[in-house]
Amino acid sequence: MLIPIIALVLAGKESEQHTGGKNQLYLGGMEIISLILILWMTASCAVIALSLTFSTLYYWRPAQIVKFLIWSVLKLRHVKVRYFKHEGYEFCYFSCGKPGPQPSILMFHGFSLAKDMWLPIMKYIPTDVHMVCVDLPGHGGTTRLPEEGYTAVEQAKRMHQFVKYSGLNRKPFHLVGISMGGMVAGVYAALYPSDIYCLSLLCPAGLRYPTDNDFVKHLKELERCKDFKGNPLIPVTINQSEEMFKLGLYHLPQSLNKQLMQGYLDLRKPHVPFFTKCFSDFSSVESRFSLHENISKITVPTQVIWGKHDKVLDPAGGEIFAGAMPSCQVHMLDRCGHFIIADRPRKCTKLILDFRALACGIKKNK
Repeated sequence: MLIPIIALVLAGKESEQHTGGKNQLYLGGMEIISLILILWMTASCAVIALSLTFSTLYYWRPAQIVKFLIWSVLKLRHVKVRYFKHEGYEFCYFSCGKPGPQPSILMFHGFSLAKDMWLPIMKYIPTDVHMVCVDLPGHGGTTRLPEEGYTAVEQAKRMHQFVKYSGLNRKPFHLVGISMGGMVAGVYAALYPSDIYCLSLLCPAGLRYPTDNDFVKHLKELERCKDFKGNPLIPVTINQSEEMFKLGLYHLPQSLNKQLMQGYLDLRKPHVPFFTKCFSDFSSVESRFSLHENISKITVPTQVIWGKHDKVLDPAGGEIFAGAMPSCQVHMLDRCGHFIIADRPRKCTKLILDFRALACGIKKNK
């Protein structure tokens, strides 16, 4: 922008030299000042308009800010949301990289979340790795049917449809799941072993423990009282959200942005009845120990990653796997709670990729 202004200054001096008139130079200078003022006012108006728009959304429509932040990260990671439809049922997912000679990675998210939860680790995934992050049944953009059940087995069978009809199982893939998604992934590996090359479970649900931790005791008390609105994993107020983050995170920020938290709650509010049903289904007597009951059927190379400070699911689950599957790799992470992807994204990703390289015989670049 400076180049046109300099050109105008030179034009003014040239006019003075050739005409010998002071007025010509004065007018040239005034034109330059006017141009600068116009540019400054235009830029200022644009900044003010953007600021007012952002402020309005931030204070009155915080959910839009949360949506914008997610959209921005998706763009930053060069991933595009896609849909796959089969017999009227639609799956929502995004992927990065392209299928190649090495196994693809399929990611199952946790309860009441969506595929976006994997965004924090995507920057650590090499560009030559094909990774698919899909919304589990009823979550995110995947179809939600009123009559559908959400036990671990039912979810695994539904996800097999996605794998089969999208062609992802043309060759075995690396399946990764966290929390409820880990439970579903483990059951999937037991039901469809030919689909899986190797399996990574991050603090998976679905295990039977000798004793209950404080969180499970609290859930059982809520169940006894039929207080379905008190589930810490289904927050509806800012205070409940703060408690959820305290429960799940080891590295808790000194202060949580309450406007963004409100936006997060606003986005989730229409889905609370579904979250309640889903939790009731997969934690039912029929389903709650599904992973434990299927450990003996998991035959593929398996890895378990757990945060040592997990307050939601007892880290002793790592010992259960080590006892039931002697060949299983078990990693216990220091300074890490239940939200492994948020607490230790780099370390977690490295462990997954190292395990994948070992299981698949991939030579690592030095």
